[in-house]
Amino acid sequence: MFPGGGSDGAGSVGTMFAAVLLLVTGCLAIFQGIAAIANDDVYARIGNYVFEFDLTAWGWIHLVLGAIVVLTGVGLLAGSNAARGAGIALASISVIVNFIWLPYQPWWSIIIIAIDVFIIWALCTSWTHKPEPA
Repeated sequence: MFPGGGSDGAGSVGTMFAAVLLLVTGCLAIFQGIAAIANDDVYARIGNYVFEFDLTAWGWIHLVLGAIVVLTGVGLLAGSNAARGAGIALASISVIVNFIWLPYQPWWSIIIIAIDVFIIWALCTSWTHKPEPA
């Protein structure tokens, strides 16, 4: 039986896949944050954009967000409904963060945004509510 409570297959497999994607994107965000913190020359800004942030600050944002996303993925694998809600919220925040990160890594940001949208979809469509025992 997969996390999410259902044994129907489709919803619970979607939850499992979303949890694995959260683990992967969280780990990659951690590495991305470490790279930005360790050396500001790793990323170069492409063009002029309205939002300009310090790369070290962005590194810390990615590092902290990545660690929280990994913990949420672990919680989803354990079957927590609170982790499901947190996963939806964190994937939404990740979409916003990666949109703002576009000037530094445009293709990578677009890929992560697409994965985050899939995570949100998978977690929302596979959410089954169990009736409370009487």
